[in-house]
Amino acid sequence: MPRFAFHIAATDGAARTGTITMARGTIRTPAFMPVGTAATVKGLRPAEVRAAGADIILGNTYHLMLRPGAERIARLGGLHAFMGWDRPILTDSGGYQVMSLSALTKRSEDGVAFASHLDGTRHMMSPERSIEIQRLLGSDIVMAFDELVALPAPRDVVEAAMARSMRWAARSRAAFDSAPDHATRAALFGIQQGGLDERLRAESAGALQAIGFDGYAIGGLAVGEGQPAMFGVLDYATAQLPEAAPRYLMGVGKPDDIVGAVLRGVDMFDCVLPTRSGRNGQAFTHDGPINLRNARHAEDLAPLDADCPCPVCTGPAAVSRAYLHHLVKSGEMLGAMLMTEHNIGFYQALMAGLRAAIAERSLARFAADFLARYAAR
Repeated sequence: MPRFAFHIAATDGAARTGTITMARGTIRTPAFMPVGTAATVKGLRPAEVRAAGADIILGNTYHLMLRPGAERIARLGGLHAFMGWDRPILTDSGGYQVMSLSALTKRSEDGVAFASHLDGTRHMMSPERSIEIQRLLGSDIVMAFDELVALPAPRDVVEAAMARSMRWAARSRAAFDSAPDHATRAALFGIQQGGLDERLRAESAGALQAIGFDGYAIGGLAVGEGQPAMFGVLDYATAQLPEAAPRYLMGVGKPDDIVGAVLRGVDMFDCVLPTRSGRNGQAFTHDGPINLRNARHAEDLAPLDADCPCPVCTGPAAVSRAYLHHLVKSGEMLGAMLMTEHNIGFYQALMAGLRAAIAERSLARFAADFLARYAAR
């Protein structure tokens, strides 16, 4: 098997469908990666995540370095063996969590000094340390360390963070290459920054390509700018990145976000929404999100979504909205598990539908039909 190979099988407008081939398996694109922040996709066993259709999951550098510790996971055989997932894992760099969860952060050219949100202990996250942690975890797709800015922000702040992120990207590349035992088995993605500024995005894309990466993420979006502004950036940002490499929109998102981004040429996504919403009684359906806490579901024998192929909605183990309402209102663990299984299944079915529509050159019709029904509630 190749270390990393991206093949585009078909296109429809700006959208692409294809495969990423790695030693641990093939990832069908466009792909949605369920988030396994702390070595678990919350509420599901790995076999259930795979059965839903996921080819890859995401783990988090920040959370795993704090608990149970990257060195401990390495001693226990790596993240795949530790959590029982034998397919590809992408690890994000920890930069977002360092800057959003940690107390008393201090940024410098070296990296970010921060206090753990768990116990207040002091740590330093640099590009080199982030790459080292991801190597210890045994990540298949490693993310460069970058500096994130919440939007809106002054242009000079966005520009300075972008420029520093590009310097950190070069250091991440050097750190990744310095450990050939891992680099010959894994891939490294760079992260484009630049906020909502087209010129800064272009400068960032050029700097990343000069360094050279296996894939390119679009970072610094879904941080408060709203969907119209995000789509406005994607209208040009994807074209600034290499056509022959995967494009990954980090932290996105809602089903309608994903459809719009695929139309604009994005290949990979991740988001905590399907699992977090499931734990809080919200289900995503073709007719929009529904809140199972609502009393109108108390005697509703219909499934969550009659058009969803997941086991919660279809087949001998399917359950009613009334039962799910009871579980959610009662705070029963099974309610969160079933809601999460449905949401992950719904997202994976959406990705399968998008891939098929691109292959059939019918994406515009698929997207219009999906979005019209999803927004009709």
